[in-house]
Amino acid sequence: MDGSQLSFGSEVARVRDSGAVGHSGRLRELFDFLAERGPQGEPASQADIAETVFGQPQTEVDDATARVYIHRLRKRLEQFYRGREDGQGQLVIPAGAYALRFQQHGPDGAAAHREEGARHRWALLALAFVATVAVAFWAGRELSGETEAPTVNAIWRPFAKSSRPLVIAVGDYYIYGQEARDRPEVERMVRDFSINSKTDLARAQATDPARYGTSADIGLSYLPLSSAYALRALLPVVTQGGKHVSVMPASQIDSDVFRTSDVIYVGLISGMGMMQDVNFTDSNYAVGESYDELIDMQSGRHFSSGEAFALPTANYYQDYGYIARFRQPGGALIGVIAGERDTGLRGVAPLATGKLPEEVAVRAANGSFEALYQITGQQGADLGEKLIEVRQRP
Repeated sequence: MDGSQLSFGSEVARVRDSGAVGHSGRLRELFDFLAERGPQGEPASQADIAETVFGQPQTEVDDATARVYIHRLRKRLEQFYRGREDGQGQLVIPAGAYALRFQQHGPDGAAAHREEGARHRWALLALAFVATVAVAFWAGRELSGETEAPTVNAIWRPFAKSSRPLVIAVGDYYIYGQEARDRPEVERMVRDFSINSKTDLARAQATDPARYGTSADIGLSYLPLSSAYALRALLPVVTQGGKHVSVMPASQIDSDVFRTSDVIYVGLISGMGMMQDVNFTDSNYAVGESYDELIDMQSGRHFSSGEAFALPTANYYQDYGYIARFRQPGGALIGVIAGERDTGLRGVAPLATGKLPEEVAVRAANGSFEALYQITGQQGADLGEKLIEVRQRP
């Protein structure tokens, strides 16, 4: 027996003894089945797993149960080894194969060992990309000669005076991977409006394996590019005077953030997450069913974005941008720069951070307020704006 077989055997025993894959049950049985095939054994098929582990000899070639349990076992192993450097290597289930393999640490095994961490960094990289673009935009203005710091208008002046740190929450969207039906390898990414977290995905896999059996959490979220334009307008205003500012995905905002920090949301209304309840609980507006619509609760008037239908054409359309500022009961100062769609967000951000119309400036100086703008667009470009209304919040 060579060294690799000994290492494989010792790791199998260590994982079993730890209870990481359970001491009984289907997950443990699947682990034992793959372990018994050895470190160089032929990868199992879905049919092999279905018949031997789950007792389903008449299963179809495409078996969702086998895929779901392979995915769960892979995650259990990744969790077991995360942060552990007390061995020469680790057990892995390689992408594209139903097999258990021993992956050595060191130069030859580093890529596989880091794969999970790399996937979970994609969301932060995406957020960093947006922030980088915003900084680059601002740097471009400085290089072109526009070096004077922008004036802090009445909307953002209270944030500058506040002693609390400031968090900018950027609207983000959860994406999961979908594996190929003939191999456990992610072949595409999916944005499903009913799946907004890995918890939602796990619940869907348990209740509807036929639909979500090939799905996998890949630790990825995406941000609309219009967020970069909004950050470009906002960052030079709120970072003046050495103000401590953090940027984070809106999906990671929780109640603890509001206890210690002021928060400004930047993004689409559909990406607000918890911020939607925070903002619209005491508002003159309600969010429509499609998230591309705001409803005036006093007049009943609907303001619906036309971007989705007109974007592929040269036709003009109307989108809507929303601005708000108010103080939460716990003391946190909250600001919002949002669009129903990208055109609305790109159009309203410079309006919120630049010179304000007198009626907006007066409302902002007097306390909590919210304003709605109509943005005229064509193929994604914001061509004009019109203030629909500005009111104190209830």
